[in-house]
This record gives sequence, C-alpha cells and structure tokens, in this order.
Amino acid sequence: MSKTIKLGLACLLAALVLSACGGKKMSELERLQYIYSAAVRWGDFEGAWNLVDPEYREANPMSDLEFKRYEQIRISAYRELAARSSPDGTAAREIEIGVINRHNMEERSLRYTEQWRYDADTGQWWVSGGLPNLWAGD
Repeated sequence: MSKTIKLGLACLLAALVLSACGGKKMSELERLQYIYSAAVRWGDFEGAWNLVDPEYREANPMSDLEFKRYEQIRISAYRELAARSSPDGTAAREIEIGVINRHNMEERSLRYTEQWRYDADTGQWWVSGGLPNLWAGD
C-alpha cells in the first residue's frame, strides 16, 4: 500500500473515532431531560418540581396536598415519542406515561407535551409548564 493511501486511511479512522466520541457526549438539555424523566419514572415528583422554571413555581406553587396526590399513583412507563428544539431557546418532547392507581391497581396511559425553556441569565434549562397532569380526562 502506498504512503498516501495509508495516510488517508489513518485520517479517516481518526475522524471516525473522534466523531463517535463526540456523538456520545450528552447535551445539557438531554442531561436535564434524563434527570427529569428519571425523577418522574421513580415517583420523585418533588425532585422533578425542582427542575420546573422558578417563575412558574412562584406563580403556581404546589401545596403538600397536591404533592400527596402524586403519591396515589405509580408510573409504569415513561416514553419519549418525539422531540424538537427551536433556535429561540425552547424545546418540547412528546411523552407517553403509564400510570397505575395504587388503590385499585388500574393502569392507563396518557400523552402530554413537555415544554423546556433555556434561561440565558442562569445558563439553565427549565421545564416551563409544570409537572404533568396525570389526572387529565378523569
């Protein structure tokens, strides 16, 4: 094999390795979405509430009773169906959630849109619409 071909293959291999490494790096938005979805999946709604936009939390505070309501259910599934982001600093995910009523063990699923907003002042992504309404349609 000639030196030119060997050099070309080496450069190609290096480029493939570097692109594979870069593809594994999770963006800050994806990292926070993962943390948020894990909190919801494991029933840590107070933890998920901490990722909700502080302006929304101030305007729509949750009472202890509202948090207790989340204790009446279990999450059996949390699946991202679609995701999109905009250059204006917003993102959205279509989510399907499986919900089990702890009292009668009845399971149902619902879909909702999870909205995210980037706060340039703090450099933080926030859930902009509050916690999912798991009682929609009840």
